[in-house]
Amino acid sequence: MSTQVSQVKADQSLPAGFQDLEVFVSAWALASERERNRQRLSSSMEEIQALYDALLPRMDEIFNYLNQLPLNDMPADAKRLLNLSLSLAEVAPAVEFYKQPEVVDGFPAERFVPVEVPHMTPSEE
Repeated sequence: MSTQVSQVKADQSLPAGFQDLEVFVSAWALASERERNRQRLSSSMEEIQALYDALLPRMDEIFNYLNQLPLNDMPADAKRLLNLSLSLAEVAPAVEFYKQPEVVDGFPAERFVPVEVPHMTPSEE
């Protein structure tokens, strides 16, 4: 049992100095734009605002850390931190402009299909 618990913990861990953000990992450290979009649409504004408030003041620190690492060869904990920061980009318009998870007068969410562009998407090697 303790091995399983430690594996779950390892799968949710972030690099040293960012452990306070681990509470957001299971919901928001998502690898694809489609997953992040679905998470935004299925979250309450309170959940979205909590992520925004926790990450926004830390973005300089996060970028400084991530910029030291090769994009296509990041350790798993750093990749989770990158994905978490990409979720901030996903939720920022909801907080800053729309004040709701959905885009006001926007394209219907169920018709939105993000396309992965290979030369613009980090490899999953």
